[in-house]
Amino acid sequence: MPFARFSALVTPMLMALSAPAAAQQAEPARPSLVVAISVDQLSADLFATHRSAFTGGLARLLGGVVFPSGYQAHAATETCPGHSTILTGAFPARSGIIANRWFDMGVTREDVRVYCAEDVAVEGSTSSNYTRSNANLLVPTLGDLLRAADPESRTVAVAGKDRSAIMMGGRTTMAYWPESGGFASYAGSELPASVTRVNQAVGASVAQAQEGLPVPAHCAPFDRAIPLGNGQSVGTGRFAHDAGDASGFLSSPEADLAVLNLASEMVREQQLGQRGSTDVLAIGLAATDYIGHRYGTHGLEQCIQIMSLDSMLGAFFEELDASGINYVVVLTADHGGLDLPERQAAQGAADAARLTADLDAIADRIAEDSGLPAPVIRSDGPFGDFYIDPSVPEDRRSEILDRALTAYSAHQQIRAVYTGGAIAAQPLPTDPPEQWTLLDRLRASYHPDRSGDFLVVLEPRVTPIPDPGVGYVATHGSPWDYDRRVPILFWWNGAEHFEQPLGVMTVDILPTLASLIGFDLGETEIDGRCLDVIAAVDASNCSQ
Repeated sequence: MPFARFSALVTPMLMALSAPAAAQQAEPARPSLVVAISVDQLSADLFATHRSAFTGGLARLLGGVVFPSGYQAHAATETCPGHSTILTGAFPARSGIIANRWFDMGVTREDVRVYCAEDVAVEGSTSSNYTRSNANLLVPTLGDLLRAADPESRTVAVAGKDRSAIMMGGRTTMAYWPESGGFASYAGSELPASVTRVNQAVGASVAQAQEGLPVPAHCAPFDRAIPLGNGQSVGTGRFAHDAGDASGFLSSPEADLAVLNLASEMVREQQLGQRGSTDVLAIGLAATDYIGHRYGTHGLEQCIQIMSLDSMLGAFFEELDASGINYVVVLTADHGGLDLPERQAAQGAADAARLTADLDAIADRIAEDSGLPAPVIRSDGPFGDFYIDPSVPEDRRSEILDRALTAYSAHQQIRAVYTGGAIAAQPLPTDPPEQWTLLDRLRASYHPDRSGDFLVVLEPRVTPIPDPGVGYVATHGSPWDYDRRVPILFWWNGAEHFEQPLGVMTVDILPTLASLIGFDLGETEIDGRCLDVIAAVDASNCSQ
């Protein structure tokens, strides 16, 4: 493990996982544990940049079945929609998870914005101070389907964000995410001993100052300061932080190490894959995303993170090996990411730019010009779903929609504006994802009960952050391929390596895993297809 300050936790965990079991069952013919790993914001571009230097866990996965440029095919490339596709086989159009937040004008509370993993029925809940729930996910996950067929099957979801754990874990009660200095779960849930142990280690680690991490030789060329125009810069950081700096901890490789430590603890504590049932361990690693937002995607900080992740995953897989569990791994991402425009421009992307501040004023001008009190339009940001406020009289809603379409379409940094009706009329695409039109991508994210009255798409390479500051300099969320393309890697003991560069989708993961563990999906409605990951030409895992 790369960080010695976790030795008090890691050493006994390694001993426990490496100790011979009291009674070993014969290894099943098919994997008894599915390990699904999502690396938040691991774009296909970021993966390709560093893959030649992998020597640990990512190198192991490169020896399996490699789809280096898969797709989160839909337009809403955010954390919640992306994670919702991985173990459901469903686009946001089917799952209902259209964004991290959307608007529901029918809720009986002042805050009509809804967080994707909140329970809106809880009194006092808001989109920023909420009670967690999996109720907004309208489709089952692989773990849900396994437990319906076998009540002894277990699903454990551990992640660096609540929405990651909840969207991959589905209806499991064993879902854990960081909160108040440690890992927490659903309200009223009793934390198991493993969570308590990891929380103690996390608390001790946050309480100590962290010196800067060493720079791997592979990362030296990325060590270059990028000025932000405000007296600050990014590109040379090494994750040093003061004692008590929880934000610095979360935006560093240490955060992923804590998640992997807890995942290992849960394997041992819950005897995952060792009880005669097929279990699911869902792991959401969020540090790559936090680092991407805070420092950008192609600087020294992200290089150190990816190389650390490679090392940590290697140690994690070795622990699983020592347990004797027959497991299958899939690793992918919830979305990609766009580097900060200042570095893009310095490296040849002449069209890279930040969003101009005047876009935020369009909704206010529409209200003023119409003579109606603001807000007449609601949105969670400068792009994505936009909603006409219910305060607008019914006989004036079409007028406001027309004004909005005209005003937003005229902005020089907006590529397109579509009405919800135009998106809904588009059939769900069936072509390979690399051939999808912009409207196809939007359709895969459109749910009639949750999506907006119209949707705004920014021009490519426009970063919707007008004023950068250390902490938030780059982002994702667009329908463009730098946000859609993600690696999809499968590995199991005995897997024969091959690499397929054609576009496959994260919705293909569920049926592929089901085929590998011998689980019949029956009449479950999904959007993905089984991928044949058996290299032999005369054999297939998709024959069921």
